[in-house]
Amino acid sequence: MGEDDDLAARRRAMVDLQIHARGIRAPALLAAMREVPRHEFVAATFRRDAYEDTPLPIEERQTISQPYIVALMLEAARIGAADRVLEVGAGSGYASAVASRLAAHVDAVERHPRLVELARERLARLGYANVDVHGGDGSVGWPQGAPYDAIVVAAAGPRVPEALRAQLARGGRLVMPVGGEHAAQRLVRVVREDDDRFDETDLGGVMFVPLVGAQGWNDDRNAE
Repeated sequence: MGEDDDLAARRRAMVDLQIHARGIRAPALLAAMREVPRHEFVAATFRRDAYEDTPLPIEERQTISQPYIVALMLEAARIGAADRVLEVGAGSGYASAVASRLAAHVDAVERHPRLVELARERLARLGYANVDVHGGDGSVGWPQGAPYDAIVVAAAGPRVPEALRAQLARGGRLVMPVGGEHAAQRLVRVVREDDDRFDETDLGGVMFVPLVGAQGWNDDRNAE
C-alpha cells in the first residue's frame, strides 16, 4: 500500500470511527470529510497524524481543529447546496475546504497574513475554487459578502459579535464558541428568525483559541 492509499484508508477510518460513530449523520458532510485530504492542510511533520482524533498545531501558533469538532460545527450550521457561508478563522483552510463541498460559496476571514497566504495556496492547488480567503478582523465578519446563510466561527469570543448577527440572512445559522479565553466555553448556534429576533441553542462544552478583534478579545488579551 502506497502512502496515498494509506492516508485515504486513515481518512475513511477517521470518518467512520471519530465522526459517524459519534452521531454525525449528514450524508453530504460525511462524504465531504471522506474527500478532503486533511493531511494537505498540516505541516509535513504532522502529515502522518492528520487523521488522529486531535487538534494539531499549524503556523502562527494556531491550531487545526479536531476533525469531530469541524464536523459538529458544520452539521450544526445546516449548510445547503445553494448557501453562502462565512468562516471566521480560516487557519490552514481545512474547514473551508470541507464547507466548500457543501455550499455554493465560502468566504473565509483570517487575521494572520501568513495563514491567509498558505490557505489560499492550498485551496487553489487542491481545486477548491468556490472559496475566497480574506485577510482581516474576523470578529466583524465580511460585510462585502453578506448576507450569509451560515456563519461558522473557529475561535471563542466573550459573546456573539453584533456584526456577525447583522450579517446573517433571515433563517441563517451562526455556530461559534462563547466563553472565557482559558475557562469554560460553550458552543452555541444562533438562528436569525427575523430582523430583530434570534434563537440561541447551547450545543455543549468546547475549547478554542480566542477570537481576537474589535468585537472579540483585544490584542492584549483583555476583554472589551
